[in-house]
Amino acid sequence: MTMLLRVEHETSYEYVPMVRTAQHMAHLKPADRDGQKLLRHELAIAPEPAQCTESIDVFGNTRSFFSLEYAHDFLQVRAESLVATAARAQPADSLPWEDAAESMRYHRTALYDPAAEFAFASPYVPRDDAFAEYARASFAPGRPLLDAARALMHRIHADFEYETTATDVNTPALEALALRKGVCQDLAHVMLGCLRSLGLPARYVSGYLLTEPAPGRPRLLGSDASHAWVGVYLPTPQGRGSWVDLDPTNERLAGEDYVTLAIGRDYSDVSPMRGVIHGGANHSLRVAVTVAPAEQVAAPGTPRKTRDE
Repeated sequence: MTMLLRVEHETSYEYVPMVRTAQHMAHLKPADRDGQKLLRHELAIAPEPAQCTESIDVFGNTRSFFSLEYAHDFLQVRAESLVATAARAQPADSLPWEDAAESMRYHRTALYDPAAEFAFASPYVPRDDAFAEYARASFAPGRPLLDAARALMHRIHADFEYETTATDVNTPALEALALRKGVCQDLAHVMLGCLRSLGLPARYVSGYLLTEPAPGRPRLLGSDASHAWVGVYLPTPQGRGSWVDLDPTNERLAGEDYVTLAIGRDYSDVSPMRGVIHGGANHSLRVAVTVAPAEQVAAPGTPRKTRDE
């Protein structure tokens, strides 16, 4: 099955006092890989930046750099993308998880597998005995890795309460594990910590998920949110393996209703917006995301409200 999805992601800041100068980096351009084709992408920034450039990071993500070299009291960054997605083929089987972990260990004569880099600790996700202890209930000796990873996903979904006020973007994964609460970012970080603490490569995937309105209700523009899930690496005896995306928040495999934005070790690698500003000691932030089938979203050029309306 294939889908044609339109994604609108708008970030707005209001500053008091005014910001004198600013430099920002954004990960807002969907990936063009893994059963996903980027058909169109537009990035609109107001006020108009002095410069705006694109580059590819070490993980293959597209990132945009822009600077504002004059005083401003607001910033609006709007990304609009049209993406064709397809159902992703899933492997029928996988190695026992111990064999998979062993294949990622360094040996002098072993072939290098780039996925091994995702088995190490990262800024938000350390390797820790607490993660390994939680994971072991799902990782019985000899259990196939894919089966064990899916069991871990089910347990995280059952054990953790989805609570938007329990954490923030800076909450470490170990704290989320202790709280047993959090949002999609936290659940993804916990799952990453569990897998990596067993020596298994796993990566953070940021993106979007198509959500359906209640029966008889219209789709609300700007009511969705960005999402996060986990890519699990399945090595093979023959060489390079494959990645399978698991979503502990929704207890399912990622499908054609998912749009991949960027991949990294954790949230710190792929945050949608970050920057350095001079001034603007106080600010307010508003983020609006819409993901919808292309035919259900207003065509380009449709009048929209501005900050003054």
